[in-house]
Amino acid sequence: MSTATTTSATAQPASGRTEAQEIHFKSDRAAKIRMYLGLAALVIWGLAPFYWMVVTAFRDVGYTFDTTPWPTHVTLDNFRTAFSTDRGNHFGAALVHSSIIGVATTTVAMVVGVFASYALARLHFPGKYVVLGIILGSSMFPGVALVTPLFQLFTTLGWRDGANYQALIIPNISFALPLTIYTLTAFLAEMPWELEESARIDGCTPGQAFRKIMLPLAAPGLFTTAILAFIASWNEFLLAQQFSTAQTQTVTVAIAQFTGAQPHQEPYTAVMAAGTIVTVPLIIMVLVFQRAIVSGLTAGGVKG
Repeated sequence: MSTATTTSATAQPASGRTEAQEIHFKSDRAAKIRMYLGLAALVIWGLAPFYWMVVTAFRDVGYTFDTTPWPTHVTLDNFRTAFSTDRGNHFGAALVHSSIIGVATTTVAMVVGVFASYALARLHFPGKYVVLGIILGSSMFPGVALVTPLFQLFTTLGWRDGANYQALIIPNISFALPLTIYTLTAFLAEMPWELEESARIDGCTPGQAFRKIMLPLAAPGLFTTAILAFIASWNEFLLAQQFSTAQTQTVTVAIAQFTGAQPHQEPYTAVMAAGTIVTVPLIIMVLVFQRAIVSGLTAGGVKG
């Protein structure tokens, strides 16, 4: 009897876990290690180009091709060169133009997109999924195919000269709207519609229920979609290169037209400095709206 008891006690690990539990614990720990290693590899892969851009932006122009992986010969001259207009660069004005175009595009796309996506998610009508398919298909339409017809149209309308922001805002809206509608439709379809029905029973009109109940709950999706639409407009280059003028030149076009001190010299360090500056508004926007996104997530919780 005592021998059997001793054998059973020996099979039990000192930590109190059985052998099967110990194997399961080690397996979970190995899986977590592999997951964290994979995430670390993805983060390094994604941030390495940005890190090298920042390092080059702060590096003296004489050491442009230095392969030292950390900042050396640090200087701010590249940022001064990026904003200097002595070589015909107008990067400062381009930042203002891109901000105007991005804000206008995002505002119109969100206003139209939120009503369209709400109708597609809430209402049932024949051909609803066909409409969603057309919207999704339009987002895949190649923008280069629109350059020639838009060029002819804008030339006829006289939008190829002067400060005609609409020549850039309208095409950007046509690309941002499918993204906005499709993303918000998927988000709104998962929302608890019982809250809207309860608000209607309590005396709210459909507009009041939408404005006071559904929109606050949809805050995470709204902010996320707005950020995506703004980034898409901010980074657009193809149409901006064709339709922008000196009064509406965007940052992507301005950076592509940077000139060096000598003919045929590519100002890599100035370009990297400008690229670093261009990412700052995106980072600020995410940090500013981060609290709103989190608060929207917590406000959307419903107690059972």
